[in-house]
Amino acid sequence: MAMTKIYTGKTKDVFQLDNGNVLLKFKDDCTGADGVFDPGANTVGLQIEGVGKVNLRMSVYYFEKLREAGIKTHYVSANIDDTTMEVLPGKVFGHGLEVICRRKAVGSFFRRYSEYIEEGADLPYYVEMTFKNDEKGDPLVTKEGIVALGVMTDAQYDAVADMTKKVTKIISDDLAELGLELYDIKFEFGHDGDDVYLIDEIASGNMRVYKDGEYIDPMSLSDLFFKAR
Repeated sequence: MAMTKIYTGKTKDVFQLDNGNVLLKFKDDCTGADGVFDPGANTVGLQIEGVGKVNLRMSVYYFEKLREAGIKTHYVSANIDDTTMEVLPGKVFGHGLEVICRRKAVGSFFRRYSEYIEEGADLPYYVEMTFKNDEKGDPLVTKEGIVALGVMTDAQYDAVADMTKKVTKIISDDLAELGLELYDIKFEFGHDGDDVYLIDEIASGNMRVYKDGEYIDPMSLSDLFFKAR
């Protein structure tokens, strides 16, 4: 099948397929600095052999689980050996929007609201959204702000928030079977008109997971995840 590169990303390259779909090529490049892996960094800092395949395998595992649950995603199929995933085309919201679902008060949430809550306290599948903008520090935005700016409609926001909670619970319950506890997770969504669906990837670098009260870094999490499968 013929394909044309349309975007070079930090951890994935994107190709247009002649059937109208898009191909994502997962790379071994990792975000970080000075050779230290940091999933939240904005620059490529190192290469870790095989990490692209690991991220693809976990994404495929969860996309197929979500498909079984009737939740819409952009996932079509994947070739693990080639580290590629075929996905449906679609538009992102605005210039890119990250959706975080929090089950525990940690990280930036705790730093913002520490005078009101204890670190590690339970949260009721709390959903927040931030604009993807490195220069502005990925600013938080409210539902009213998103609608007023024309980034989402009221109905699209509600659909994304509802899907975020459902997907988080599926992943959380799955990890719990391995003795792992999901504290928070980051998603991206796309849309085709009013139809919204989960996009990008579902990999260890997008989630904060603990075991027996101890944080598990993304690479160790991937190892634990696949050894138990």
